[in-house]
Amino acid sequence: MAKNTFDFEQGTGIPVKERGGECMGTNTGRKIKTWTILFLIVALALLVKQIFNEQISSVEEFKIFMESFGWAGPIILTLIQAFQVVVPVLPGYLGCIVGALAFGPWIGFLCNYIGISVGSIIAYYLGRKYGIDIVLTFFSEKQFLKWQKRIRKSRSYTLLLFAAILLPLFPDDFLCYFSGVIKMNSSKFTWIIILAKPWCILLYSIIFGHIG
Repeated sequence: MAKNTFDFEQGTGIPVKERGGECMGTNTGRKIKTWTILFLIVALALLVKQIFNEQISSVEEFKIFMESFGWAGPIILTLIQAFQVVVPVLPGYLGCIVGALAFGPWIGFLCNYIGISVGSIIAYYLGRKYGIDIVLTFFSEKQFLKWQKRIRKSRSYTLLLFAAILLPLFPDDFLCYFSGVIKMNSSKFTWIIILAKPWCILLYSIIFGHIG
């Protein structure tokens, strides 16, 4: 994992490369606690990924796996979708497709919308609490610097985040953590997730719900 070489630009809340060899003023106890939590999260992520790789190799197998839980299937899917945002080991769209195929477009939509939204908010607060260290646990320093550069060029991070959450193919999980790191207003972030997140999920649900 990349070494933490960032600080916060005064007055902007945007992380930048640290200057003059200055280090972030965290005490040893806090660092130990942070790294312990990060280690446990990474270990759990690797365990879940290994289980999925062994048992699920296709959308159809994932669908059968979810249906095997019976009435609890939608609850399990909701938890999986929340988890995969916090610990990004699975592509989120996979759960969206399987939810619609296994439970129909509307139940699938609700499971995915609730799960992904809850996971997004958890990721935001983890980023806010543990800072850059947790971001660099799951994402590369290159990706972090790329989005830092985009934010500086953007007139409004709020609009940029809204568009990224609304549209497909953006790194939503990364941006949830990133929003926490730069300490974006929590109410504003939550409303962006609530208002922008459902539409792409709904599209997946309608398309694949009718296919199923």
